[in-house]
Amino acid sequence: MGTRIHFKANNSATAQSAFERLTARYGNTDEDNCDVIVALGGDGLMLQTLHSTQHLDTPVFGMNCGTLGFLTNEFGDDQLEERLAVAQEEILNPLRMHSVSTDGVEHDELAINEVSLLRAGPQAAKLRITVDGKIRLSELICDGALVSTPAGSTAYNYSAHGPILPIGADVLALTPMAAFRPRRWRGALVPKLAKVRFDVLEPEKRPVMVAADSRSEKDVLSVEIASDPSIAHRILFDPGHGLEERLIKEQFE
Repeated sequence: MGTRIHFKANNSATAQSAFERLTARYGNTDEDNCDVIVALGGDGLMLQTLHSTQHLDTPVFGMNCGTLGFLTNEFGDDQLEERLAVAQEEILNPLRMHSVSTDGVEHDELAINEVSLLRAGPQAAKLRITVDGKIRLSELICDGALVSTPAGSTAYNYSAHGPILPIGADVLALTPMAAFRPRRWRGALVPKLAKVRFDVLEPEKRPVMVAADSRSEKDVLSVEIASDPSIAHRILFDPGHGLEERLIKEQFE
């Protein structure tokens, strides 16, 4: 019996065409009974797939049919089973976010890349940052701030001038966006298991939203973020093209 594959594809014409060809060639096993999930798209589909299948403990192999592909492999119709047989696995632990809105409603979300707070009005956000119960920054005036995993460090975090983190590093990146006060603050590295808390100061005058990957909540009052080691996302890469290599390569381009 060959490898039992379940295919997922985004809505682009390229991905849908690939889906038709690959399922005709390899079949399409139900995701609850497959050996591996192959996601056809970009990083957005990979994040969506990892979130929706985290209860299965099934590895995910992405093939790039989108515009971004940091979490995916090069697309190819041929020798897919052979590629899957020698693929290298990376384990990612997501962030768990707990937020409280100004109306008292609480939300819990998981994020594989980052949790970001962003100003939601014309005035800059005003945040207090606490790490493991100790106030580290009593007031940060900024457009926003984020906490990133190593896997997400080349995404939004990198565009905000945050550091690139090696996969397996036991740290998270805490990065501001357009910090106004203190103007020289460029962020920090915190232990992977640290609990980071943001309190929104002057929330009525300076409203703030929060996003865990692509899922967002408006008018937050406080946000707590910590890595969740109980959840392990399994991602497969072609040999020599894993996240470790990509993170190193990114810093020399």
